[in-house]
Amino acid sequence: MGWRQTALARRAARALERQRDFQLRKAVINAGRDQEVIALMLAHSAEVRAKLEAVRPIPGDARVLEVGSGGHGLIFFFGADDAVGVDPLADEYAVLFPAWQSRAQTVAAYGEALPFEDGAFDVVLCANVVDHAERPAGIAEELARVLRPGGLLYFTVNIHHPVYHVAATLHAGWRALGLPFEITPFADHTVHLTPAAARRLLDGLPLRLLRESDTIGETKALARRRPPRQIGDGLKRLFYKNALYEVIAVRA
Repeated sequence: MGWRQTALARRAARALERQRDFQLRKAVINAGRDQEVIALMLAHSAEVRAKLEAVRPIPGDARVLEVGSGGHGLIFFFGADDAVGVDPLADEYAVLFPAWQSRAQTVAAYGEALPFEDGAFDVVLCANVVDHAERPAGIAEELARVLRPGGLLYFTVNIHHPVYHVAATLHAGWRALGLPFEITPFADHTVHLTPAAARRLLDGLPLRLLRESDTIGETKALARRRPPRQIGDGLKRLFYKNALYEVIAVRA
């Protein structure tokens, strides 16, 4: 393994560690609020399902996979009888969030090496996951591999102005050199994808894009309306951050 890949593996391990800590804090903060949390999850899952069913109906016997189901994924209230969630921390989340994690079969695995046969699923979901992982392109390849021909993919990832990609690269560089200074948003992600980089993740895969959109305009407008609380907020007025890139595709 070369030094670049070694550094990326370290960033991915750090991002996973931070995600574990974040979900542990959420479990404490939301203790006793299960119904409130479930209502939000229900609404989000219904919104995504409606987007997919606007393209084509999802049959009742559809086999549905979410890659990166996390603590509060789409899969738990997606309304599928055959529902599977994959996440490296799946076993820990099952203990932290028992009120809904049992609603789907969960598997502890990495998205870059899904433990399923080719074409095993009718619908595959992957919402804002790949930029926390060691090999985003590897996950994209796996999403297409496990989706049956004619199956639907729902894919999102956060995208950023190129200035944040440069900053993230510099941050990764000094961390690789062993410098202890850490900036939280960059520690939570392995990469900060530009719109072009996000699109390239799906290039060359056996997928036909049916819908493609982003929230860059809305994200810029929101940053301008909000009073800046810190230097980073001021930068967001000039250079958008955390816009959403969303794709619905069909497996060719």
